[in-house]
Amino acid sequence: MKWLGFLGLVALSECVVIIPLMKMKTLRETLMEKNLLNNFLEKQTYHLSQSSSHDQKFSSHPLKNFMDLAYFGNITIGTPLKEFRVFFDTGSSKLWVPSISCFSPAFYAHITFNPQESSTFWYTKKSFNIIYGSGRMSADLGYDTILINNLVSTAQPFGLSLEEFGFSHVPFDGTLGLSYPSFSTPEITPIFDNLEEQGVISEPVFAFYLSTQKESGSVVMFGGVDHAYYNGELNWVLVTKAWYWQIAMDREGTVVGETQTLVHALSHHLPVNGMVIGCSGGCQALVDTRTSLLIGPSKVVPDIQKLIDAIASKDHAPVVSCKSNGALPPVIFMINSTEYPVPPQVYMRQSSQNICISSIRGGTEDLHSTETWIPGDIFLRLYFSDFDRGNNRVGLALAV
Repeated sequence: MKWLGFLGLVALSECVVIIPLMKMKTLRETLMEKNLLNNFLEKQTYHLSQSSSHDQKFSSHPLKNFMDLAYFGNITIGTPLKEFRVFFDTGSSKLWVPSISCFSPAFYAHITFNPQESSTFWYTKKSFNIIYGSGRMSADLGYDTILINNLVSTAQPFGLSLEEFGFSHVPFDGTLGLSYPSFSTPEITPIFDNLEEQGVISEPVFAFYLSTQKESGSVVMFGGVDHAYYNGELNWVLVTKAWYWQIAMDREGTVVGETQTLVHALSHHLPVNGMVIGCSGGCQALVDTRTSLLIGPSKVVPDIQKLIDAIASKDHAPVVSCKSNGALPPVIFMINSTEYPVPPQVYMRQSSQNICISSIRGGTEDLHSTETWIPGDIFLRLYFSDFDRGNNRVGLALAV
């Protein structure tokens, strides 16, 4: 489920470009042969973000918060370096940026990559497509050197987008996928896997801290975790399927609690006013940084909207008087026997002086036949998230 309520859909012309296969030495190989890699990284610090650790195999990389709807950061590609704004996405596995070879509305507002300007780039004769919830793209596959802060991935496969639908007005150029490689075609190694295989990071983990209502302060971490960003201990839950970051929610799962209190389990259900809201027999959740809202099954979400007295606006958005926010119940996720409440001040977004819009929407039945929820950035702003590939688990803790 991608960018619900944020991405539009536009029709673009199709462009096809064929470039002969040519392999060259990577930037890392060239610099290491001449013992210049450390000097290169020091001289290029004005392009990169500063790490919060002295460990060269750990990186705390700043992200920009766009209106609590998108979190993106800068990476550099090629030789010489060229900077791109990318979305760090746990719901996909491929890295792609726009190619200079196609001219259409989506490319006018974004930075494009010209492979002929990079001495370390080499092309393939392969291509791939990605379908998102509110858009899609097609790209040719190439290889080059990618830098994320102080971390260097050499011979990194990535896409040069030739055609895009639904990305004309987004504030980033491309996407950097962080899900499992099984979600990708076999020949396209995700960048996180490359960083681990090349010994660039000290631990096979990455983590997110997402700020609220301010442009700066968000970070994505690679190779370790900065404990200053959360309180208490991480609650670990195993990944149930290694494609998305999919985890199980308890049988007492996703429910709405009574005002200012938590509803206690009764016969392994969590009823509200005598009614079970959701996940009564256990369900699945996708920990997805690209989904901005809180998404659930379309047959369950209306029960929540009814409970909070939401009515449909002219554009079918569920709205509530902002005056009633203080009396609304929290939404409670039960994960690994731990309760994660999401208060109404978080899942209700003020649209005007008196009207607030519910950020709880339906649609996950398009992904799975079983009941599935996507907590999205609404949840991840409250709870620090640690993605442990080495142990196939996700850690959650209250964010500072």
